[in-house]
Amino acid sequence: QLLQDKGDLTRAEALLGEALQGCRETLGDRDPKTLTSINNLSALLYAKGDLDGAEPLLREVVAGFRDTLGDGHPSTLSFIYGLASLLQEQGKLGEAIPLFREELEGCAARYGEEHKET
Repeated sequence: QLLQDKGDLTRAEALLGEALQGCRETLGDRDPKTLTSINNLSALLYAKGDLDGAEPLLREVVAGFRDTLGDGHPSTLSFIYGLASLLQEQGKLGEAIPLFREELEGCAARYGEEHKET
């Protein structure tokens, strides 16, 4: 994060890639720490403006959290929203809208219609 904050995105990307590889090798693809590492790399690519590079990583994060925590878990819902937002920025509204709806319905079911998360 420090490198990213300092604007050294190339070095930050390399280190995040190494960290991700280590997580995959030692923890496996579906471990929450691995999924967080994937998300960190996706967020960096997003910050660099590489939406096409960030998208498959964020899809992997969503799939991983669906598998490990379930569709209605707050973390899963948060990543679904993030993916929907990314797809919206890419102009992929046909994919984004169902994800926004899923996230909204999941939050309503979990927290209630009037909760701030909904």
